[in-house]
Amino acid sequence: MIATKKEFIDSVVDEAVKIQQIPAPTFDEKKRAEYVKKRFIEEGLQNVFIDSFHNVYSCRSGGGKGKAILISAHLDTVFPLETDLSVRNENSRIYGPGIGDNSLAVACLIGLQRILNILNIELPGDLYIIANSCEEGLGDLKGIREVIKTIGDKITAIVALEGSNGENLTYKGIGSKRYKVTVKSPGGHSWGDFGEESAVHLLVKLAAKLAALKVADSPKTTYNIGTINGGVSVNTIAEEANLLLDLRSESKESLMKLLEQVEMIFKSFSSANSTLDYEIVGDRPVGELDSENSLVSIAKQIFSKYGIHNPDISPSSTDVNLPLSLGIPSICVGLTEGGNIHRVNEYIEIEPFYKGFNRFVELIINISEKLNS
Repeated sequence: MIATKKEFIDSVVDEAVKIQQIPAPTFDEKKRAEYVKKRFIEEGLQNVFIDSFHNVYSCRSGGGKGKAILISAHLDTVFPLETDLSVRNENSRIYGPGIGDNSLAVACLIGLQRILNILNIELPGDLYIIANSCEEGLGDLKGIREVIKTIGDKITAIVALEGSNGENLTYKGIGSKRYKVTVKSPGGHSWGDFGEESAVHLLVKLAAKLAALKVADSPKTTYNIGTINGGVSVNTIAEEANLLLDLRSESKESLMKLLEQVEMIFKSFSSANSTLDYEIVGDRPVGELDSENSLVSIAKQIFSKYGIHNPDISPSSTDVNLPLSLGIPSICVGLTEGGNIHRVNEYIEIEPFYKGFNRFVELIINISEKLNS
């Protein structure tokens, strides 16, 4: 087992806080990307650059011509620019918006390069270390899509990192489709133009139909109306209103059936003077790696070595959805325990991270060595 000094791992936690203090809402990751680029260069990584999507690329050259692997962690958070990013350390926890999702994981990219240098480990194949953008929400995996487009032909396997969910080993991606649905109506004054069509009234009637959809429990399939916006005042008949709809399933077939039901509801919309428009604003493919794949086997062996004999293999929606759908062996692993993800009082547990970081480092070393054996 790797036994990194406590002081070193504490320095990775300190790095995570520095990263967390730089706002990085989806589509606005530039400042955080610039910081990470600077740190990659300082740690001696090669071919460091930022692309137009704010992905930060780097490479640790291997000792031979072995198979290359990609280690990634997403830069973006769900929190808007104006969010108070204050942190506090309390009861062996660090609290702060985005500290676990995903500042700690980004810090581990930097820590990985540094510890491999300290241990004087030369891997047989190249290690691409990339902090990618646009994983959250309507980012729609644009960052990792561009990464795969840019260097996908050089990669044999991918490991994506998430700061929390320390016992998670994900190799099945939940697919999703996200719609923006917009109604436009004549509108008018609530008294003087009473009887004119209202975009809000029509949209909530449509939403009621969506909320009545029936889905199967297995394979798990879900839907959610996340936001509704529209109108300008209490005494105005709304001219425009919109909603965002999230559809998910761990089965491609079940997701397609749900899509058919939803589009039937859209097409049933009928109005004399109003219009309905809908567009797909998110599309995460379903993907799955065989549980007997060598990448999964290596990960399970390392998890077991560190006392996690039954990792949580529940499907999830992460950056690995895309490469899995393309047939690239990929897993997503957590680093420590935490909670309140996507809330301003999000936190990570410090103590489990001591093992979590060592487990991650040993996992990467083993993947590179065994895939090249």
